[in-house]
Amino acid sequence: MGAKIVHVEVTGKDGTRLQKFYSDVFGWTLDTNNPGGYGMERQGDMTAGIGAANDGGPGNVTFYVSADDPKATLAKVEANGGKVIMPLTEVAPQTTIALFADPEGHIVGLM
Repeated sequence: MGAKIVHVEVTGKDGTRLQKFYSDVFGWTLDTNNPGGYGMERQGDMTAGIGAANDGGPGNVTFYVSADDPKATLAKVEANGGKVIMPLTEVAPQTTIALFADPEGHIVGLM
């Protein structure tokens, strides 16, 4: 089996409205006791995060993939025509992520 998807994030102009939408549609109980009211749904080893876009823009949907060797994976991204958007960055204690764009510009997260 290849690398696992471990996190999906949905952001947009109205984070509270998006949280209500996904809660109502999927029956999720979001934990919004996070910075900026970011809502988290935990299901085993996978999480979904829903909130307002940091820049106030329209937002996006991003999926995050777990990699045993993130640096090597980012090298493969670049070797195959992708572009590193954000290098490995610690965003919370014991949580390091990176972002890259595929050859068509779709943003994917790496953990």
